[in-house]
This record gives sequence, C-alpha cells and structure tokens, in this order.
Amino acid sequence: QVQLVESGGGSVQAGGSLRLSCAASGVMFSSLFMGWFRQAPGKEREGVAAISRGGYDTYYGDFVKGRFTISQDIAKNTVYLQMNNLKPDDTAMYYCAAGSGGGVWGLPEKYKYWGQGTQVTVSS
Repeated sequence: QVQLVESGGGSVQAGGSLRLSCAASGVMFSSLFMGWFRQAPGKEREGVAAISRGGYDTYYGDFVKGRFTISQDIAKNTVYLQMNNLKPDDTAMYYCAAGSGGGVWGLPEKYKYWGQGTQVTVSS
C-alpha cells in the first residue's frame, strides 16, 4: 500500500522560508513522478512543482517565480519543497502527490496517490 506523509508546514511571516517533506512508502520511489499541490479555501487545487522520475526534470507553477525548489532523495524515499520568500498568497494546504508521469504535470488527475496535506500559513 502506497503511503505519502507530508511534514514541515507551519506559520511564518512574509519573506520567511519553510521546507516541506514528503516521505513515500510501499512503492519503488524511483519509479514515481512526484508533485506538490496546494489548495486554499474556496479555490481549486493547483500545481506548485513536480519532479520527474530520477529527478532529471523539474516543473513549477508560474506563481513560484524562482522562490521554490523541488528536490528528492531517492535513498530516503523523500521529496522536498524548499519555499523561500513566502507571501500571504502562499497560504494553503500543501499536498504531496505521486503518479507514473506523462501528460500535463499540473493536473491533479494525473496523480494516483496523495498525502494528507500539511498547512502553510503566511502572515503579512
């Protein structure tokens, strides 16, 4: 059974940083296409970043604009999202997702497995 467990969320002031982690179990991590999504109250879930199998390619939402970095540690079965220069608009529940890849990375339906989410709150 595939499990994704996020951690690292919290409350920070604007301009601060957080690093989210997503630990995967029950699956060969190197076979996964991993993504981070976020959803704010009343808004649709949107793609934040994704990383291809083996970490060769990374993808980011336009709103990231160089502030976030996705990475992975295959030995630890973990994917990370380093978030710098956070803004109040970044406030949302952040979800880790995994799938086989292919197609548009930012579409939630492309991912089969999801974590429970971790809350990020940025105050001005």
